[in-house]
Amino acid sequence: MTEIDIEKENKAIAQEYKELLRISYQTLTIDDKKLIRKAFDVAVDAHKEQRRKSGEAYIFHPIAVAKIVASEIGLGATSIAAALLHDVVEDTPITVEDIERLFNPKVAQLVEGLTKISMVQKDLNASMQAENFRKMILTLNDDVRVILIKLADRLHNMQTMDSMVEYKQTKIASETLYIYAPLAHRLGLYNIKTKLEDLGLKYTEPAVYEDIVSKIRETKEEQDAYIKDISDVLKKSLDAENIDYIIKGRPKSIYSIRRKMRAQNVSFDEVYDKFALRIVYKCDSHEEKFIAWKIYSIVTDHYRPSPSRLRDWISSPKSTGYEALHITVMGPKGRWVEVQVRSERMDEIAEKGYAAHYKYKNGASEESGLDTWLNLLREALENPETNAVDFVEDFKMNLYSQEIFVFTPKGEIKSLPKGATSLDFAFSIHSEIGIKTRGTRVNGRLVPLNHELKSGDQVEVITSANQKPTVNWLDYVTTSRAKNKIKNVLNENTKKIAEEGKELLTRKLRHLKVTLNEQVTNELVNFFKLKTSLDLFYRVGIGAIENQQLKDYAAQKSNTFINFFKNKIKRTKDTAAEDIHKPVISSNYDMLVFGTEHDKLDYKLSQCCNPIPGDDVFGFVTINEGIKVHKKDCPNAIGMQSNYAYRIMSAKWIDSSQEEFKAIINITGMDVLGLTNQLTKVISNNMSVNIQSISLSTDAGIFHGQVAVIVKNNTILKKMISAIKKIDGVDKVTREYRT
Repeated sequence: MTEIDIEKENKAIAQEYKELLRISYQTLTIDDKKLIRKAFDVAVDAHKEQRRKSGEAYIFHPIAVAKIVASEIGLGATSIAAALLHDVVEDTPITVEDIERLFNPKVAQLVEGLTKISMVQKDLNASMQAENFRKMILTLNDDVRVILIKLADRLHNMQTMDSMVEYKQTKIASETLYIYAPLAHRLGLYNIKTKLEDLGLKYTEPAVYEDIVSKIRETKEEQDAYIKDISDVLKKSLDAENIDYIIKGRPKSIYSIRRKMRAQNVSFDEVYDKFALRIVYKCDSHEEKFIAWKIYSIVTDHYRPSPSRLRDWISSPKSTGYEALHITVMGPKGRWVEVQVRSERMDEIAEKGYAAHYKYKNGASEESGLDTWLNLLREALENPETNAVDFVEDFKMNLYSQEIFVFTPKGEIKSLPKGATSLDFAFSIHSEIGIKTRGTRVNGRLVPLNHELKSGDQVEVITSANQKPTVNWLDYVTTSRAKNKIKNVLNENTKKIAEEGKELLTRKLRHLKVTLNEQVTNELVNFFKLKTSLDLFYRVGIGAIENQQLKDYAAQKSNTFINFFKNKIKRTKDTAAEDIHKPVISSNYDMLVFGTEHDKLDYKLSQCCNPIPGDDVFGFVTINEGIKVHKKDCPNAIGMQSNYAYRIMSAKWIDSSQEEFKAIINITGMDVLGLTNQLTKVISNNMSVNIQSISLSTDAGIFHGQVAVIVKNNTILKKMISAIKKIDGVDKVTREYRT
């Protein structure tokens, strides 16, 4: 670089630093500014030789992360300093001890936590990505600010990913959608969650993302005018009531539009509530609730509300700390519009989450939703039995789940994830109550343990000292807390029975002149086709293994020599038989190629998304079934690309002239005379399509049809779908994906 360029770059770095201090959410004292300045100087010096892939000086990255931490997450000087230093220990000779000496133990602890996460994610061969997430989530035990700074780091990396190779973009974006966006949501950082989701979509489904962005641009003028119409009407009434407020129009995020299109099987134009209005008002704390309902009254005076879509998060805040009143009303031109009503305090909590929640808490002793959630998380982390992938799946479910509010018999309110059962409720009160649950009453009526609760239910738990969980209980609960507790109790019971079973087996084998040792145990495990010695002892303990079976084993063991030859012969025969029954993979391998070298490999098409030639696909290396091919927008894709990034192979179709593939099409519409005839004519007129099965039904004037067709590729299928859509009476045509 030339001297002038370096001078220009140094000016830009100094400008970024000033901006960082200016936008800080917290009020910075002189000591705070000194701490941040020192961290900035150390970071600039440590990273002076480094550049990012884009070519810019590396120091711009830590400054950008610190800016997100300061303004969007709203943390204080300690976190801003840690954000500036977050890559120093990993990338330069400076150690955690140096940071503790130069700064203080708290900054050092945060930097160490962030370094642990970074180190973990690079060591992919040691274990799977899920184990890495588990380790990362463990740092929540130390200080939740570690994760908050990590979210800022991830957001800036997502914003500057253009210069990366495509497979890395997909991996990082999948990880972001799978775990980081739900984490931001759970910590109440809705702005960051939205940005992470939109950027995640940009790199996992670029074509879909660009399509939605261009359509939003096309309709922006019309939408702005629509929001202005509603705002003008409401302003007159709000001003007349002397309310101090501002109205903001807020378009729905790109990701949530995509989610809605997918969930409801609709096009962009058919997504009606693509934007929301937000009314943020100023008031004294004692008037907050009163003014919110006053605004509700004004809004519903002008526009008819949908009673089923009123959300009162003021009386019962979400466990993330979120408070607001959400009203969905029928606006002009028959369109649904969501109106969000929040005080300035509620708005700050919605934007800043954790930081604002604690600013307004003023040292109150009442435990916040976040603290309760962190305690539950610690409980799950302390359970050594949990498999890493199950843990991450459970954890993720508890991050994003919607909430219901139920009451105890004394009228105390409890928050549970949507879909929770009465047995989940018992475990949410206390694990000891959960374990002893004999029955549950909801609203005074006795209900099964797997009864799904609804908001407003009053739940009473009936316990018994003799009650013990059974394996079926795992099907009765949805929360990870309940599942973990039940598994722990079942494991303890299994171990006790297994211990008794081992003693019993030792006695029985002694009668058969066999001594139980490690070799005999392994032989018995294989003989009964079990997985572990624990399975063997447990089955003996419950009486599932009979004396005759043990006699058969002893008889076989007594003639080991002959048995060895028998096994030899049998093994050869089995292998041959296996080869005969192996599924024959199409000989036309060249239709699908893998990796950058376009290798032709054996593969199977996955059942969950039924890919056909022309679909965007990827290969997934399974443990037992070789390479399985999935569509890029398969419902399971994000999870696989995130948890098992190292097993993903790029794949693409290169020729589809020979083989044929199955696709299932669902059709709905109005039962117009001759519709069935038209439908079969359109499909059979297409020479390249064979109908495998067709099922048509009508119900009160509504037509439902499902057609399974055999096609050569995606282009033919798209043509056929387009022709079906043109038939008079047809409303919707969608391709089915099995989950």
